[in-house]
Amino acid sequence: MHEMERHTMCSTTSMDQQPEIKWHMRPCLVDFLVEIHFTFRLRPETLYLTLNIIDRYVSRRIVYIKHYQLVGCAALWIAAKFEDAKDRVPTVQDLVQICRETYDESAFIQMEGHVLATIQWTLGHPTAESWLRMLCCGQHFEEPKVQHVSRFLMEITLFYREFVQYPPSSIALGALTLSRYLCGKTRRIFEETDESLAVVQHLNSRLSNYLNDLSEILIKKYAYGFYSKASTFVVQFYLQGGQFTRQPLVSLPMTPVRAHPPRISTPTSVSTTASDLSDDMPATPTSPIFSSDLFSGSYMSDDKENLPSPTFEPIINKQHVEPIPEQFLPMTSLQSVDKLSTA
Repeated sequence: MHEMERHTMCSTTSMDQQPEIKWHMRPCLVDFLVEIHFTFRLRPETLYLTLNIIDRYVSRRIVYIKHYQLVGCAALWIAAKFEDAKDRVPTVQDLVQICRETYDESAFIQMEGHVLATIQWTLGHPTAESWLRMLCCGQHFEEPKVQHVSRFLMEITLFYREFVQYPPSSIALGALTLSRYLCGKTRRIFEETDESLAVVQHLNSRLSNYLNDLSEILIKKYAYGFYSKASTFVVQFYLQGGQFTRQPLVSLPMTPVRAHPPRISTPTSVSTTASDLSDDMPATPTSPIFSSDLFSGSYMSDDKENLPSPTFEPIINKQHVEPIPEQFLPMTSLQSVDKLSTA
């Protein structure tokens, strides 16, 4: 959607080069279109698509003052056919009567084809109303009053040049941000962008300094109860001297850092190694190296619990043994010679 809205944006630089049409004429045309849109009860997307079609056409074609209203009606006719139900789309006869027969029926039909050819039949434009609905649904559902104030603020952006340069997503987010502030809601700081905050600043400046220049038709439209009297609420806020102020962001708590205690004050056992005092992964334990003589006392270890025995002595049960008589013992060679001599 972001790529599509960028692709269907108009050029304010090209619109500035129009020989006859000037920006101060735009509020008159938008007033006229808002009244027709409200009379036929068309969808909100239709109004935004109408202005987008007009701006793209004016960016590419030279439009004279006598045809400016004709272009606006043709754009509204195209947008209504694209967005609204068939029974609500105004007919050519309706457009002729609305314009007080300034143009005949063939003029509307011819202008419709010329506008569609100029914008290359590209009508898929993500409007600010579409973005607002996405921002107000799901986990971040907004109450009706916040949505109505946002829609009132978004329609204000259709009247003036400073808002034409911003994409619809930024217009919707900026209007929602200011609406939440006016209604006393908290900020959704993780969704705010530089462009949306710029839209908020433009809206706040416009409402603070040029409140009397707002469209009376737009104020009357949003003064009804089914729009939560959004225009009355906003006008009273700024008449009382209210201003939008950017609240400072609340600093998030820092993750506590593990402090290294002094090694002297920490009691350690004899077998404590350097890996036990550090935050790194412990080293893989290795088997101790024994000497070749497992039973010798030369092996010394710092581990007092695993010291080997100094010597290995098998335990023998010593019992009393009677001496064997000499007669039963074998004679040596000298004893045998003495015995023969005596005989």
